[in-house]
Amino acid sequence: MNRRLLVLAWHNIEPTWGFPGATAAAGRQGFAHQLRLLRRWTNVLPLDTALADLTAGRPLPPRAVALTFDDGYLDNATVAAPMLRHAGLPATFFLVPEFLGGKSRPWWEELGWALAHATAPELHWQGVRYDTSTTSGRHRALDAIAPQLKVANSAIRKAAVDELTGLLAPEGPLVSSDFMDWDDAHALLRAGFDIGSHTCSHPILSRERAETQRRELIDSRQGLQTELGCPVDTVAFPNGRAEDYSQTTLELVREAGYAYALTTRTALVDPDVPPHEIGRLVITPETNVRTLMLEAARTLKRRAVARRISGD
Repeated sequence: MNRRLLVLAWHNIEPTWGFPGATAAAGRQGFAHQLRLLRRWTNVLPLDTALADLTAGRPLPPRAVALTFDDGYLDNATVAAPMLRHAGLPATFFLVPEFLGGKSRPWWEELGWALAHATAPELHWQGVRYDTSTTSGRHRALDAIAPQLKVANSAIRKAAVDELTGLLAPEGPLVSSDFMDWDDAHALLRAGFDIGSHTCSHPILSRERAETQRRELIDSRQGLQTELGCPVDTVAFPNGRAEDYSQTTLELVREAGYAYALTTRTALVDPDVPPHEIGRLVITPETNVRTLMLEAARTLKRRAVARRISGD
């Protein structure tokens, strides 16, 4: 009897300013290959159904997997969703209402755009010099700076992105990576996919005051339910590492009425996992899913042997 679930998480399929990759074609081909492997070797379940079965003690099929997508990149609707439908696989999309309504922009994409279009040949920021005269140098700068901004609160991060943009002096229109709008979200629902909350504006919750966290969690859920006319009982924490949410966050998630909350802490989900700290494995279209599945199988085998030795 299987009582474990592997939850996978993607962001974008094609390269973006914030997530530079090889080519759009490579992203699509890699994702298509992943879906073929998942369809052949695993049992892909709707996320909410799988979590409800685990919570109730009902067994899951062998090699149970659930698929999720964060942030609401447009290629989730235009590329991933059609491929998923063709493969007959369910998925849950965690969306940000302020991105859907165009009220705010993802800071990491703004930073990536500013670096990609920088006219300044170098950047001096926080006592460090970054070479911005080459594509590889700009990518290294993005890899170094973005993690620093992730640990800041929203106000500090916005000020930093504005400062960096001024120092980089980018040229050209701000053409950030496209994100879904409300029509795209409705189309996902009509296609049979599930929708979850990813907060209202994508702050790192543990860096914000309790009242800000409460508003982000409640308003996101209510906004999605009102606009889309569907229940929204699951939230995915932005960034989702252990340090990105707190005990206060978990209490506020329960108060907001979410049945489940998802992190990006790598772990297989079993009945003992707290419902508001569900682990996921974040991957990209370039991730080798076959290797991933083999490693998960080896992990389960090691745990089974350990239980037999301990007599559990």
